[in-house]
Amino acid sequence: MKRIFTLLAFASLGCANALNARAQHSEQDSLRMYDLQQIEVTATRASEKTPVAYADISRETIEKNNYGLDVPFMLTTTPSMIATSEAGVGVGATSMRMRGTDATRLNVTANGVPLNNPDSHSTYFYDTPDFVSAVGDVQVQRGAGTSTNGTGAFGGAVNMTTAPLGTEFGGDASLSYGSYNTNKQAIHIGSGLMGGHWVVDARLTHIGSDGYVDRGATDLKSYMLQGAYYGGNTMVKFLSFGGKARTYLTYTGATKEEMELYGRRYHTDGQYATSDGPHVLADGTHVDYYDDHTDNYLQINNQLILNHRFNERWQMNLTGFYTYGYGYYKQYKDDAKMLEYAGFADRYSYVTDDKGDWVLDEEGEKIEVRKDLIREKLMRNHFGGLNASAGYTVRNLDLLFGGSYSYYTCPHWGEMDWVQDIPDARERGDRWYDNDVRKHDANLFVKANWQVAEGLRLFADLQYRYVSYEAWGVNDNYVENQTNPDGSTGGMQLIDVDKQYHFFNPKAGLSYRFARNHTLYASFAIAQKEPTRNDFTDRFRETFPSAEKLYDYEIGYQYDSRYVSAGVNLYYMDYDNQLVKTGQINDNYDALNINVPDSYRRGIELSLTVRPLKWFSLSGNATFSQNRIENYVNKVIDYGTWNDATNFYDYAVTEMGTTTISYSPSVIAGTIFDFHIAGFEAVLHTQYVGDQYFTNYENPNMKLDAYCVTNLNLGYTFRTRSAKSVRLGVAVYNLFNAEYCSNGYGYSEAYEGVQTDVAYYFPQAPTNVLANVTVKF
Repeated sequence: MKRIFTLLAFASLGCANALNARAQHSEQDSLRMYDLQQIEVTATRASEKTPVAYADISRETIEKNNYGLDVPFMLTTTPSMIATSEAGVGVGATSMRMRGTDATRLNVTANGVPLNNPDSHSTYFYDTPDFVSAVGDVQVQRGAGTSTNGTGAFGGAVNMTTAPLGTEFGGDASLSYGSYNTNKQAIHIGSGLMGGHWVVDARLTHIGSDGYVDRGATDLKSYMLQGAYYGGNTMVKFLSFGGKARTYLTYTGATKEEMELYGRRYHTDGQYATSDGPHVLADGTHVDYYDDHTDNYLQINNQLILNHRFNERWQMNLTGFYTYGYGYYKQYKDDAKMLEYAGFADRYSYVTDDKGDWVLDEEGEKIEVRKDLIREKLMRNHFGGLNASAGYTVRNLDLLFGGSYSYYTCPHWGEMDWVQDIPDARERGDRWYDNDVRKHDANLFVKANWQVAEGLRLFADLQYRYVSYEAWGVNDNYVENQTNPDGSTGGMQLIDVDKQYHFFNPKAGLSYRFARNHTLYASFAIAQKEPTRNDFTDRFRETFPSAEKLYDYEIGYQYDSRYVSAGVNLYYMDYDNQLVKTGQINDNYDALNINVPDSYRRGIELSLTVRPLKWFSLSGNATFSQNRIENYVNKVIDYGTWNDATNFYDYAVTEMGTTTISYSPSVIAGTIFDFHIAGFEAVLHTQYVGDQYFTNYENPNMKLDAYCVTNLNLGYTFRTRSAKSVRLGVAVYNLFNAEYCSNGYGYSEAYEGVQTDVAYYFPQAPTNVLANVTVKF
């Protein structure tokens, strides 16, 4: 019996030693894999050694807030950030602004690969639904930041990296449901390290919502597939992610008068007049709504990443990428002018009699043909390229070299799905507009971070960027006074853009760390940016826009200790030829821009986190700023005038002097109360945003009123025998039922000197709830 106990003891000890060795080996593999997977983001990330203003969002924070809302709403806890939502619930058509800078000037990357559309420069988060579930961490840089890849790096950057692949088998399942039928279903599974070298990881998600505004429905389906080979100092990883998005078009918003008549959820998208319509407007008009008035888009993102560490000093990254996109708007147009649709205009532009002669009105003018129609605006894009970087590190010096090249091509065209009284409209295959885009984008950079003395570091970042942009063909806008190559006038707008840009963007700074917890830093940077597609194509009377240039001055102080973290950042962003809103819009209700010679943004950003107890922390941030245009001249088209020399209406011109830049609140502030104990947590986040004007001449008729909104996130996490963890959570958004609008737009026009202002708003949902359960196994 004694021998048996002895044998059992030795066996148990052997098993314990084996399990311990296996755990240690797994932990070592995990650390090595994590270390290798961070190489691809080194080129675009800032660190505590870098003298720029930034904020990091950890994987833990992402998981606790990942109920299904789009990325911008997760970023509102960082300084100077605002999120907007057309549907009012944070799902679908969402966007963001930082320091008043819109999304077309904010660079967004995933593993260093640009997510901004190279043509519009915007990031459409619903094209990559639930990508945030695969994100390991996020860094938000404010100002010019460090050199990065792609367009939009002009005032801020959002760098996302996918979560490191795990060494052990596991996964998770997540379900959310809440107000306005907002819902999410997601499943994720990872193989763990197989054969000591291979890892496979997959995720499927569906996100849906009816939206707060009427018909503001969103239906998003997404996938993510990863496969990686790990071999000591080398990792090769392939990622494919994307999805299919279908959202009801809600981009017109609603006027204050419409909301007073029909409620805050009303908007006119898809609305058409019909004699037997089930809905009646205030003036007695019967209307109905087209169910398929939608935006439909498929996007597939592919990345092939090679990370290699040669030794303790040298490392490298190569990332090849290819993104395919195809999508279309389907829009109902009520009482549309057929003159404005090529392919139909020749036969249906003006009313004719039985003999084919024009019918004239009482004033002797031809009568335009108007018909109801359903049109499609389509695009198919291809975006591919290569990022490369190499890093060298010694005791006092960090060097980083790199560059990237990308090529983008995208045809845009329009087709008719249905036209009133023309039964063969679709079969005819007429394209009422057809144009193409081609863009080359390349950059080279070198970064150095040198510790010249104890606590003192110097930073330099030099980037050269080349952009070639071409667009040609026929656009979707009808221009009555256009002169065509054959000498005729009028017709669909002709596009002929062929521009090349050479940008040199230097950055330099220093940081000084002293007394262990204190850091001072200062930096100067130059950033330059080419115009967007709309800036080129929607300018009927102006010359082509100029590139924008930014001189960014930043100085800051940071204090970090166990119980307190505090920061102060002063910035002065001086612009040459900044593109700002004109007070006009295009056919898609996008605000049009114009260059202004002199403008600036200056302000102070404050942040504070206090951790007095293990179970409680208090955080806050605030931005106080001035955002100004100097010597601004406002122009409004006066339809009571006509200029024979220009063959167009004259402008009503007003010299405004110094004015406030549109969409630039002077105050953005937030607080976070975080309680966490024994698996339970409660986070209360409040954000205040000051007044914002739609245009640049401080028109009180076109303004977003200041608002303050509070969100509460409650969660409880526990373990079971069959699950690593189970988290039950519930988020209460707009806790105090604030009635506010996060976004809007407006335009002005005049007639014989009398100006009319039109403003549209995007109201946000009142108090609403979203519950979630996430199980990790």
